[in-house]
Amino acid sequence: MKQSLSVRVLGNLTLALTVIFCVLPFISMLSAALQPQGSMPYGIQFTAHPHWENFAAAWKVANITPLLISSVILVVAVVPVTLICSAMGGYALGSLHVAGGWIAYALLFVGLTLPFEVLVTPLYYEIQSMGLLNTRLAMILPMIGLNMPFGVIWMRTYFAQMPRDLIEAASLDGAGQLRIFRSIQLPLVIPAISSLGILTFLSTWNQFLLAVVLIDDPTKRTMAGALQSFVGQYSTDVVLLNAGSLLIMAPTMILFIFLQKYFIRAMLEGSVKE
Repeated sequence: MKQSLSVRVLGNLTLALTVIFCVLPFISMLSAALQPQGSMPYGIQFTAHPHWENFAAAWKVANITPLLISSVILVVAVVPVTLICSAMGGYALGSLHVAGGWIAYALLFVGLTLPFEVLVTPLYYEIQSMGLLNTRLAMILPMIGLNMPFGVIWMRTYFAQMPRDLIEAASLDGAGQLRIFRSIQLPLVIPAISSLGILTFLSTWNQFLLAVVLIDDPTKRTMAGALQSFVGQYSTDVVLLNAGSLLIMAPTMILFIFLQKYFIRAMLEGSVKE
């Protein structure tokens, strides 16, 4: 009993420390964002007269509206295509056991382990040769390709855990592979697809380096690029920088709040095999 109680107390303490560790940076950013403009916040200090207008000022200074539109277009183009291709690729490698599948899996794993910065220069020259520099496709196509290795490996893990009896029974009933995939397997991995959608959204929404390298027009870049507006050559507006950071993070936080049950369910299903 004592051991059980001590383990429970230790677990609760660890959980509390983890929550504090995760929430404290957001509290610090919020306290800094509410300080008077031009001041230098130190630590967590909430002012008696919070300046909520700093968020409107950060939006205006960084000209976030066109960047928001650009990011939305990028996400709408990248996430669905990535999910569809990842689900199909994961099903082929995890359930169909196609010939040479291990080679494809190994290549995807190598692509997953390559540092992102190594690919920037080759991507630039490839996009340049295609005549797509400074266009939205210059971001959309590379982001789909860069998200594919993780997406396919992620989905393969879940499809590989699906009972073979379902596929065999459907095959005996005359169902083809496309129908098995669409009507039987796909509904069972909805949590995994939802989780992959969240992760793909995050990586796409927060992409900064590719936007700077491949796109010259600032209005076609991503929301993350708005933070450049608060950093000058000789000074940084810390207050507006924190306000802008919170504005940029808001969509991802809202998305996770609404889809967290699918994300947690996918994590549990991926860690426990029947």
